[in-house]
Amino acid sequence: MGSWRWFSAGESHGPGLVGIIEGAPAGILVDRQLINQDLGRRQKGYGRGGRMAIERDQVEFWGGVRHGYSLGSPIALLVKNRDFENWKDTMSPDPAATDRQVTRPRPGHADLVGGIKYDHRDLRNVLERASARETTMRVALGAVARGFLRALGIEVAGHVVGIGEVSAPLREYTLEEIRGSEDSPVRVVDRSVESKMTEAIDRAKAAGDTLGGVVEVVAFGLPVGLGSYTHWERRVEAKLAEAILSIQAFKGVEVGAGFAQTEVSGSLVHDPIWWEQGEGWSRTSNRAGGLEGGVTTGMPLVVRGAMKPLSTLMSPLGSFDIENKEPFLAQVERSDVTAVPPAAVVAEAMVLHVLADQILMKFGGDSLGEIRQRVQDWKEHVRTY
Repeated sequence: MGSWRWFSAGESHGPGLVGIIEGAPAGILVDRQLINQDLGRRQKGYGRGGRMAIERDQVEFWGGVRHGYSLGSPIALLVKNRDFENWKDTMSPDPAATDRQVTRPRPGHADLVGGIKYDHRDLRNVLERASARETTMRVALGAVARGFLRALGIEVAGHVVGIGEVSAPLREYTLEEIRGSEDSPVRVVDRSVESKMTEAIDRAKAAGDTLGGVVEVVAFGLPVGLGSYTHWERRVEAKLAEAILSIQAFKGVEVGAGFAQTEVSGSLVHDPIWWEQGEGWSRTSNRAGGLEGGVTTGMPLVVRGAMKPLSTLMSPLGSFDIENKEPFLAQVERSDVTAVPPAAVVAEAMVLHVLADQILMKFGGDSLGEIRQRVQDWKEHVRTY
């Protein structure tokens, strides 16, 4: 069976970001407006920094798409960095001297470990790729996956459930409720905590500090049977954990009731099975978050990711210069107070990639029509099982 593979290249202040998807079937609607919409969603959110005032991300197609539809060949996208105009000499691919050399590693970033690993004396060579600017292409490519899954009746939506010490009550949200969070500056469904979140961000900004939080992504309309219990790396939870933890600053993942399940007895954790004539199989609750034994149950898939406070502080922590070994306050690059609201969009993209791959692993096929028919046949099989 096929697989959904993607790659990206580019630096934060370089000419732009490039992405390639391999394995996308033919016939997917690749909507420029949808991609740009998701790119815009990634740039919004209370607590963002100065970079968002510079960039207005727009996608360009460089291969694999004709007249709005995928061809079955690799899809290539480009998003240019407008800020490159101010960094042409510093980030030139040709030999050049630079006055923006970074020798002071920032605590919490990849600066020092990256410099040691790749033997860079200018730590800009590390921070340019380690930057969360890289997630721009994750989101652009994820929007292509969104178009694929949407054609199969699958919708993926993310929102914020916590920023700093302020948390919204955890409950099952509908797709319409989650989409409504787009009108919130902190992308939260429960508006009763919205002002508390913005106030917490304001306090952190005044203190020169940063805040982390928790985002939740829910997938609706998934068929039963994606993933497998037969091998460790084929469990959907394993794929989701890898995907979410690959996002910059993410340090934790939970599925369904997650860590809260450790605090109660089993009778309050597991989901009773239900069967109904003409409808088939379901559950009367969804504490498992749509996954049992590494396999999708057909219930909404629910995954949450925990994001640490951003590492770049306006009141910087101590560090040492890698050249003269003298102590300094860590070098400050442009930063946000919090990036939790846009991180929900990045988490969406990563879940979209995982699910697109799982669909292809389960059903295969070279065209959307072929895959759609296989999914419909499978759903009928499940209904009558």
